[in-house]
Amino acid sequence: MSIDSVMIHVEVVYALPQEQRVVSLVVNKELTVEDIIVQSGLLALYPEIDLKQNKVGVYSRNVKLNSTVRDQDRIEIYRPLLADPKEIRRKRAQQAAEKTA
Repeated sequence: MSIDSVMIHVEVVYALPQEQRVVSLVVNKELTVEDIIVQSGLLALYPEIDLKQNKVGVYSRNVKLNSTVRDQDRIEIYRPLLADPKEIRRKRAQQAAEKTA
């Protein structure tokens, strides 16, 4: 078995309002999402990331920390929502109704 069949290329991404950090890695395909995030160094750069709280995904699809990934996958670390999108829509609808009343 060659090393190429064991290693894969992945990206780990964390986006803030002002910046987006993308780390490209070559890792063992057996590593979990959590292992890869730790290896990326993003947890050291951004201490506010708490993998017990922050959701993670691969190409906008939520995944568990113990999931494995495929070659060329993009692991995304999501920030917590500041407000519930449903609540924001409800407030906008209420304000629009109040303006027309």
